[in-house]
Amino acid sequence: MPDSGGGGCCRCCCSFIFTLGLTALFMWLSLRTTSPDIRLSKFNMPLNQTLSSRNLTSLEFELTLKNTNKDKGVYYDPVNVTFFDSPNRSHVLGNFTIPKFYQGHKKKATKSGTVSTIDRGVVSRAVPANATALFRVDLATSVRYKILMFKTKRHKIRVGADVEVNGTIAKVNTKDLKLKSNADKIRSYCGQMALRIYRICFENLAIPDSERTKLSSEDSRDSR
Repeated sequence: MPDSGGGGCCRCCCSFIFTLGLTALFMWLSLRTTSPDIRLSKFNMPLNQTLSSRNLTSLEFELTLKNTNKDKGVYYDPVNVTFFDSPNRSHVLGNFTIPKFYQGHKKKATKSGTVSTIDRGVVSRAVPANATALFRVDLATSVRYKILMFKTKRHKIRVGADVEVNGTIAKVNTKDLKLKSNADKIRSYCGQMALRIYRICFENLAIPDSERTKLSSEDSRDSR
């Protein structure tokens, strides 16, 4: 007995939905972005520096920023770095702003800076003699991702880390320290749109109730 027209229409609809779903998934995988990997590679504040005032010192730091996206560039707004003498952020040691810049896909950038006129007494009191202490570094900026020929909207980045220092106010761990965020992971605007389209397709283009009832009846007869 030849297939009914309803069955053919059902198969066509299922094939269309499946193809559309795969297309949406491919778009999401292609357009989704990951936030840059930011690490503190140098943190040094020697107390034996010779400045114009013996009560002042300076902080030297270096950041490594890596774009982990395979085919997407990153436009950074000015990067604001703030240093504190404790993890609770009770006292600001100083601030530094890295000018805005562009970073190609799979590229790594090294940015360094010096924060001057830091109160030497405050630093000395924060680190007990012959012991270590925790300082704090926070970083804030916004980025836009370059996908093909267009740019995404701005995504805020707020990351930071506690830095363990020794008596010479140098970073104890020689390895790069990853700056992390307590907020939810940044998700790509394009990725969200693709996922929304994928859901809409399956919610609004589902098999009609009449076809679903027919298929259920056929399955019941086959199982007898």
